[in-house]
Amino acid sequence: MTILHADSNHPLLIQQLEQAGYHNIEAYDKSMDAILADQYLFEGLVIRSRFDIDKNFLDAAPNLKFIARVGAGLESIDVAYAKKRGIALFSAPEGNKNAVAEHSLGMLLSLFNKLNRADREVRRGFWNREANRGIELDGKTVGIIGYGNMGKAFAKKLRGFDVNVLCYDIKDGVGDENAKQVDLAIFKEQVDVVSLHTPWTPQTNKMIHKDFINEFKNPFWFINTARGKSVVTADLVSAMIEGKILGAGLDVLEYEKSSFENLFNENHVPEPLQELMLLENVIFSPHVAGWTIESHEKLATTIAQKIIEKFGNFAEKKL
Repeated sequence: MTILHADSNHPLLIQQLEQAGYHNIEAYDKSMDAILADQYLFEGLVIRSRFDIDKNFLDAAPNLKFIARVGAGLESIDVAYAKKRGIALFSAPEGNKNAVAEHSLGMLLSLFNKLNRADREVRRGFWNREANRGIELDGKTVGIIGYGNMGKAFAKKLRGFDVNVLCYDIKDGVGDENAKQVDLAIFKEQVDVVSLHTPWTPQTNKMIHKDFINEFKNPFWFINTARGKSVVTADLVSAMIEGKILGAGLDVLEYEKSSFENLFNENHVPEPLQELMLLENVIFSPHVAGWTIESHEKLATTIAQKIIEKFGNFAEKKL
């Protein structure tokens, strides 16, 4: 089986596939048109986020048997049409769930202890102890929206703290020993922290908006290491100014390009983001929550294993 790699990944991915008898074509610099011109050459496609794989692409690749995305989500792929075509789809949320969980916890603790602001002040020669007095995580109720691989990994990290962990998910029966599953009304009544761990779907698009935020009984801290387009930035800014959201840790932003490699679609900063950047109780990172040295290897290995499990080890068949 021949696999075309449209994005670069950890060398382990190609190494493990080659050891299993797969032929790999590296096309990291090729355009979409150039890849489609060679579509008859490959039966598998490995991507990250450089291209959107839509119906037109799939129709132009009649030999395609699978698409593997080296990441957690499949939103860059027309999943329904791919399944209709009988094309297998692979992703690797298992590969970076620990990285995302650690990043989420790091952002939360940094917000609680005002570490980013304190660091900036000390570098400028200010020694403001009382203004940088923090709060403790113990005793708080942490709410997790989306209790899949990422949400479960974050809940597991919280086991070392004396906290109450609640989760909300559209699927029933996903709660476990680390988080109690509740309905949305109870969730909004009890939580002090909201951490978002949902994939991007039509249902989660712009789900964190003014009305959603206003339904919470108490002001809360907000962490988003999931997808930026799930949050209406203008409404987030308003909620923070009004004190309904106490602080935010944002690894993802509404204005990212779909490739996640760039922030803006145009050469200007949208006004809501300009306002957000002026707030001191916000921590940003450039979509790197799942982007560790270890997860780079795990993602590659996970995808290779899933492909081999599905289509077989051709090297063994030759023996």
